[in-house]
Amino acid sequence: MSALKEKERTIQRPEELAPGRDFRYIGQRIPRADGPDKVTGRYDYLADGRYDKALVGVVLFSPHAHAKVRSIDCSRALAMPGVRVLTWEDAPDVLYNSGEWFPGQNDHPDERVLTGHARHVGDRIALVLAPDERTARIARGRIVVDYEVLLPVVDPEGAREAPEALHEDGIREFPGTIAFGDVEGAFASAAHVEEDVIVTPRIHHAAMEPHAVFAAPRPEGVLELHTPCQILFGIQQTVAKVLNLPFSKVRIIKVPMGGSFGGKQEAVFEPLCAWAAMTLHRPVLIVTNREESIAATRVRAAAVGRVSTALDADGKLLARRFDVTVDAGAYLSGARKVLMAMGKKTSRLYRIPAVEFAGRAVRTSTTPSGACRGYGSPQIHAITEIHTDLLCRRLGYDPVDFRLANLVHPGDSDPSGASDLGNARIIECLTRGAERFGWDHRSKVLSWGRWRRSAGFACCTHGNGYAGTIYHDVTEVSVRIMEDGSVVVRTSLHELGNGTLTAVAQIVGEVLSVPLDRIVVTEGDTQFTGYDIGCQASRVIYVCGESARLCAEQAKELLRSEAEKLWGCPTTYENGELLVGGRRLSLGEAVRAVETKGGTSVDVHLTYSPDRNPGSYGVHFADITVDTCTGLVTVNDFLAVHDVGQAINRNFVEGQIYGGIQMGLGMALTEELAFDAKGRPSARNFDKYHMFNAPEMPPIDVLLIEKGEPGGPYGAKSIGEIATVPTAPAVVNAVNRALGTEMTCLPLTPARIVEALAAL
Repeated sequence: MSALKEKERTIQRPEELAPGRDFRYIGQRIPRADGPDKVTGRYDYLADGRYDKALVGVVLFSPHAHAKVRSIDCSRALAMPGVRVLTWEDAPDVLYNSGEWFPGQNDHPDERVLTGHARHVGDRIALVLAPDERTARIARGRIVVDYEVLLPVVDPEGAREAPEALHEDGIREFPGTIAFGDVEGAFASAAHVEEDVIVTPRIHHAAMEPHAVFAAPRPEGVLELHTPCQILFGIQQTVAKVLNLPFSKVRIIKVPMGGSFGGKQEAVFEPLCAWAAMTLHRPVLIVTNREESIAATRVRAAAVGRVSTALDADGKLLARRFDVTVDAGAYLSGARKVLMAMGKKTSRLYRIPAVEFAGRAVRTSTTPSGACRGYGSPQIHAITEIHTDLLCRRLGYDPVDFRLANLVHPGDSDPSGASDLGNARIIECLTRGAERFGWDHRSKVLSWGRWRRSAGFACCTHGNGYAGTIYHDVTEVSVRIMEDGSVVVRTSLHELGNGTLTAVAQIVGEVLSVPLDRIVVTEGDTQFTGYDIGCQASRVIYVCGESARLCAEQAKELLRSEAEKLWGCPTTYENGELLVGGRRLSLGEAVRAVETKGGTSVDVHLTYSPDRNPGSYGVHFADITVDTCTGLVTVNDFLAVHDVGQAINRNFVEGQIYGGIQMGLGMALTEELAFDAKGRPSARNFDKYHMFNAPEMPPIDVLLIEKGEPGGPYGAKSIGEIATVPTAPAVVNAVNRALGTEMTCLPLTPARIVEALAAL
């Protein structure tokens, strides 16, 4: 690390991060920059654009979960004017892994842009192209495919013993393990051992905008691709591999996005669209509908987790064992990474001296799984927190006191060898949350007629990037102060609709004391913005935000020092102006002077990599009522307590929490993308896929713990993913408490609740 970089890393001391500082923009409720255009309909998404001379592509998807194509007859489709059809027979025989985002990660490749061996309902068989979407869809309906239907593998636990592997590579599972401490000795000496099996569901991301992508061949052999993605350099890598092009010839441009939640993190339709454009020497646009998005993109991985806990006579955690099966779906994608991310969370919430985590990602004849808000955290915390509540009930422990005796403390190390936990304020989240929620009286079970009411809670943790893992974490940012004093921040950020660009503008504006309406923050373009590993791992504020802060500090210092050299007298930067001797110069005047007289542009480029990855923490409390006759659950009230270090924008933080709770309530009670014995999905649209809607949402109270996190911009750390993590187990714990049940299979649908009550 350079001396300059080391100096700048020490600008913030922990005692300076505590709340109470007077900020210009940090912590304020700043409206989003894109808000007015979005609510008035002036904001164009990819599907809203005009693409002259482009062919519109519609994918022919397999209706079978496992089948091989005997023959395909495209003659009737090709007879239509302007129609072209590309099949798997035309496609490059290049295998890739859609979840790989950097060369050398060596994730197992098992997917092609098109295939003649369908491995799930929605697998890509052919691409039909026409001058407009209507023609393309009619043409697709005229294609006749003769399939040899094969036996699907639907049950992830049965996939390991399936008579025939789904892929020619013969691999049925991809194992992963994490272990530390003396697990055997701890279980042998334990006063108590408790065990549960928890099942979490497969979930659709349900972003408002379905998947869309546009690709066009450009001069000099360049492929240009526009996509609302989360990792544009990862898309670049996969497209370059499929097309056998150097990265420099593949330009990926991040376009406005209508939501993702991880569903647009991987290369789903981008390689196909890029290949079609280069093959036909025409621009190609692919826009999916909801049915196609549900069946043919990505889902949150379903998981089955067996967890065993060893405790001493005083209720101290001695060790835990995990055996976890993650359903990867038809292709490995990012499922093994999700599995390992689950394992890494097991040592960062409770003080556990010994852990043995053994798991596997198995391929089944279902929609491929991948990233989904929390990247394994919702699954592993459902497993651990439901189990923790159940063991407390069986052994007679108070669930709050038990957790307070075992939760991690600020500054704790991670016994697995990962980054230390940082300023971990989970104990404060629980104590202040329990008091604010009124846990002592709400947790009592109330009963009248057929209704039961009680409450539950769950704790959780999540990360802030990749420091301390096997993956690198690096970002580049440039800050240029313009000749009129306005500012351009050139980044490869990915705005997902959550206010990232405005939040980064707040950070830069705080440093430079520049009005936010004079700051522009860019999104990514692989040919014109610096490298960034993408919007993943809850790293955007902690890593990218800090890089923007440091870069703005450097730009401010560059302007000050150049002005001091130019005028030869002490110069200070104050409130967006320069004080040069007895003169006060506006920012624009100072920049123009150092450019014209000093020959220096105030344009700073910074490459930044964090040296720590602290934990974010949270506790959710849910007050619920259950109708024992129908099994319907009403969530009456909800409290979310989060250790965020420092809120950059309170509107955005609260908005992330509200949305996260909505997703978590669905995971707990209503959302499940199930498959029948033939591998057919239970839902193809929102008429059969039940999410929590606005009338069902409870009142939500938010309590933020802001004690600062060293290494984050102004002490900030992540909230976007962790906001959904403890919701589901909090609700499940509340239902189990109210009913005296031990339900562990999510979601707790009315049918499952009635069945559990009948078994009492």
